[in-house]
Formats: sequence, structure tokens, C-alpha cells
Amino acid sequence: MQSSRINPEDAIILFADLQQGIADLPLTISPLRLGKGVRGLAKLAKLFDIPVIVTAVAGDEGKAKILPEIAEELGDLPTYFRTTADSFRNEAILQAVAATGRKTILISGVATELAVQLPALTGVDLGYRTFVVVDACGGTSQRTEQAALTRITGHGGSTVSVIALAGELAGDFGQPQAQAAIGVIFEMAVAGE
Repeated sequence: MQSSRINPEDAIILFADLQQGIADLPLTISPLRLGKGVRGLAKLAKLFDIPVIVTAVAGDEGKAKILPEIAEELGDLPTYFRTTADSFRNEAILQAVAATGRKTILISGVATELAVQLPALTGVDLGYRTFVVVDACGGTSQRTEQAALTRITGHGGSTVSVIALAGELAGDFGQPQAQAAIGVIFEMAVAGE
């Protein structure tokens, strides 16, 4: 039986469409809260050596301005431009994920109904353990986002929050790495948005 726990040594993070113009669309999460979730997830990636893949839709001049929280925590990362609604239907993205050799995918993105849901479903179909990081995602409406999450969990995917992930990965609180992970929990829980 497969463990319900997320092993950072088997995980990869997919940041999907967290770019200017798209990341501004969600109605289910404020921009401040989305930024906090993305930053928290990026900090956990750095802390636990979890590889990150950034995908986007090419905008003007074939470029995309990715949310700054990712680069502020992880430095500049290559952006894989998708040409289909599902990132995993783009060969370069699928190859980048497969090249990590990891089988657990943590997905953060906008919109949950499209850029998150479709690769989550395809990931499950391809044999990956797939988790949607709900506080690092945004949908266009409560109703359609809930429909997407229900479809994902109904087909073998799961959900997790940055806070739960940080606590799960932390391990022994006496260790410096665990203390840094607990710091992410406090940053996520700070009053305000």
C-alpha cells in the first residue's frame, strides 16, 4: 500500500500560469493570499530540494512575466511555454517532469479549472501521485473551482495546503530545516489576507 505522506525526495512542483494577466484573474483568492501561497511553496521547494517546473502561456513577444515570488525564493528558472490547455500535453514539459525521475507532483497555478485541473488529471492517468496545493491556486469562481477539485479527487488526485505540506515535511522540530518549515506555517497564518 502506498503511503499517504508526501516524500520530498519523490516530489516535483509545477507552477502553472502564474503570470501577469492570468494570475490577476482569480476570484477565489486575493492576489496577496495567492502570492503568500506561491512564496511559501517556493520556500519549501528550496528548503527540501524539490525540483520546480514553471509553465506559462506566451504573451506579447513570446514572453511571460512570472509572479516575482518564485524568482525571489528560487532565482530565475526556465519557463516552459505550453501550447495546449494541458501542460502535460506539451512534450517538452512532460519530458522535463519525467527527467526528474520523481513520481509525486504538487501543482500550483491559475486557473484551477484549467491550468491546474488538466495536468492534475493527466498526471494521475500517467501514474503520478498528484496533489493540488489549494492555497497556491486560484479559480474563476467558487463553483467552478470546486467542480475542478471534485473532479481531480474523484479521479485519484488529492489536495493539500502549503501549511499542511510544511508541517508534514518538517519532521523533527528540533532540526534547523524543520524550524524553517515551521516558519513557512507562521508566514501563511499571519493575520491579514
